[in-house]
Amino acid sequence: MELRHIRYFLAVAEAGNFTRAAAKLGIGQPPLSQQIRDMETEVEAVLFHRVPHGAELTAAGLAFLPHARAAIAASEAARLAAQRAARGETGRLSLGFTASSAFNPTVTGAIRKFRSTWPEVALSLSEMNSDGLMLKLVRGEIDAAFIRPGLEDPKEVRLKRLPDEPMLAALPSSHPLARHDRVRLADLAGEAFVLFPRTVGLSLYDDIVQACREASFDLIVSQEAPQIPSVVNLVAAGMGVSVVPGSISKIAVEGVTYRPLEQASPLIARLGLAMLKGQRSPIALNFMNLL
Repeated sequence: MELRHIRYFLAVAEAGNFTRAAAKLGIGQPPLSQQIRDMETEVEAVLFHRVPHGAELTAAGLAFLPHARAAIAASEAARLAAQRAARGETGRLSLGFTASSAFNPTVTGAIRKFRSTWPEVALSLSEMNSDGLMLKLVRGEIDAAFIRPGLEDPKEVRLKRLPDEPMLAALPSSHPLARHDRVRLADLAGEAFVLFPRTVGLSLYDDIVQACREASFDLIVSQEAPQIPSVVNLVAAGMGVSVVPGSISKIAVEGVTYRPLEQASPLIARLGLAMLKGQRSPIALNFMNLL
């Protein structure tokens, strides 16, 4: 039984007349009558009494009516559901992010705007270092990820670069340099550094090491922190100084002072949204376009 047959049945049932129903449907009355007869043959029951003034539902027709309406309503709901999914208005987005990117206003603003624009999309978040997120992307375990990219874009992914962040010096508030408005990286030569493991932030770690060498010193890591945000607490504890992405300054920890770095080649923290080049999910593409 085709949906059009059910629509024909409903048109006749609502009009109570084959001629008026045919006019509403935009077809001839004889073809409509034939379609109804074919339908009655298929359901093995007479659905209408043909009377002089039109058509009346039989007991079988009355029993069939609510199910016919439900079938049309279900088909319309299915159509709308397919359209909404195609537009990325429903479904799930699995989004990864690095620990430091979680403090970036571009990242938090994008997530907030996405949730308000597409409230019926379930958002799943996972935190990991950039290398781990890249592996999850390749495996198809997440749809997109905010990463700290290196100088070259990874071959497997499409990367949307976001505004770079300046790096800041994170100093114990009692440190003499904390009284200065700005700090040269060279001023930190000989200081004990608190730094995250290279595996946590590969590009950031290498950039900091290279910048220190360009400032004519090799940094001394006195203490490693498990994640970039944890660095701040160890600086507050007097374990050393550090260099962190600017957005980390949103972590207001007593005993820590942030100062801009002054040098010829600005030290920056790169940020980007990565997804596989073959990504076709309308939800993931909506998120990237939102940025």
